[in-house]
Amino acid sequence: MKYTSVLAILVLFSCKTEYEKLEERELSSGKQVNELFLGLELGMTRKDFFQTCWDLNKQGLLTNGPTELSVEYSPKMPSGNTAKMRFYPRFEQDKIYLMPIEFQYEGYAPWNEELNVDNLRDDVIALFEEWYGPGFLEVSNEDKTKVVFVKMDGNRRIRIFKKTLAIVRVEISDLPVQKSLNQEES
Repeated sequence: MKYTSVLAILVLFSCKTEYEKLEERELSSGKQVNELFLGLELGMTRKDFFQTCWDLNKQGLLTNGPTELSVEYSPKMPSGNTAKMRFYPRFEQDKIYLMPIEFQYEGYAPWNEELNVDNLRDDVIALFEEWYGPGFLEVSNEDKTKVVFVKMDGNRRIRIFKKTLAIVRVEISDLPVQKSLNQEES
């Protein structure tokens, strides 16, 4: 009987995906990583977010994005292609818990292969490896129609994926806070 129980536990544990193992390991580490970019952080208050963006705007680093709630930045992409990075955080209890970001190459056109979304995704992954270090894990569904690159450092999860034919989306979240909010919604 004991052998069957141990075998069942081993089978269940071995059935975990690489992502599930990564998430479990990082969340159980107790490590708190809040760094985002440009001095912004997970857990930063709304007031501090606006003040930081205002200061960066005065330095000419940030501008208003094309929509009402977006901030625009032009990062130096590893490929040398010019791109726009647009972001605006989501807050819980007046603190940043999720930073959705969208990247798009300037001059994108469907017929311009150099600026296609696959190249943009690779460029964004390379940029984020410069910012956050290597270790992005490719996660996909069975038929590979949905592919996400994920990196976790303690509580901080970074997900990179193609949103449209021209846009790559990145979501940086404080995963324990996001999971708690998702449970409340359910």
